[in-house]
This record gives sequence, C-alpha cells and structure tokens, in this order.
Amino acid sequence: MIGSVESYDIESQTGVIKSTDAALEASYPFHIDDWVPQVAPDEGDEVDFTVDEAGAAKAINLLGIILATPKAVKSKYIAAALGFFLGFAGAHRFYLGYYKMGFAQIAFTAVTQGYGVLWGFIESILLFSGHINKDAKGRPLK
Repeated sequence: MIGSVESYDIESQTGVIKSTDAALEASYPFHIDDWVPQVAPDEGDEVDFTVDEAGAAKAINLLGIILATPKAVKSKYIAAALGFFLGFAGAHRFYLGYYKMGFAQIAFTAVTQGYGVLWGFIESILLFSGHINKDAKGRPLK
C-alpha cells in the first residue's frame, strides 16, 4: 500500500501513515521498529507499507527519489586537466560547482604572485587519484 507519513513523534518513536488510495483513505499507526530505511521518518515522506491484522503499518519503505543513487554528471579527467592547466584560476573548482573555492584560488594566486599554481597542480593530482571524487552537489565523478 502507498501512503505518506502524517506525523512522527521522536520521543515515543511512533507515528501515523495516511493512505493515499482514495478508496482506502485511512490512517495506520506505526512504530520505528517497522521502519526499514536508515534515515528517520519525516512528515510528508512518501512510503510503501503493508498492514497487519491489527491495522498497524509494517515493513515501511521510502518511495521515490530519496532512494535513487546520484548519477555521475561531471568527469574527473576534465576536472583534473582544468586543475593542471588552469588551476591557478580555480577552473576545476568552477567546473565542479565549488564557486567560492574557485574565487579563493584566484585571490590566493593574485596575493601570492603566482604560487596558486601549486594549489591547482596538487588538486589535479588528487582528482586523478580519486581523493576528490564528488562535485558540489555530492554526485560522484565519472
């Protein structure tokens, strides 16, 4: 059955799920022990669940995008090449979405009269080796 978490009380570790099925518009109580995901329930979470004989929700799982794993969008090789050739200007950081860090690299290069090149070179090595492996939105790099 499909529904959404109507309420959840952290102290008592109980809550109520409201069915989204128009024919069965009913509420079902649940306990945290019947909650399958690793994250705590939150009001409005869309869930899939079963109902026991007593009318309580059991085997509750989250639905939708919350369970989807993030897909890689940016390439670590492009980011590493940008870091190697244009690291002094923070180009690899801009490419990955870390805009503040990119501006910081530009400022560091200007203030140190060019030593920001080392920062970009080191980060290009970290990108090639996989130590920097996510973009600003937390997605893995290709």
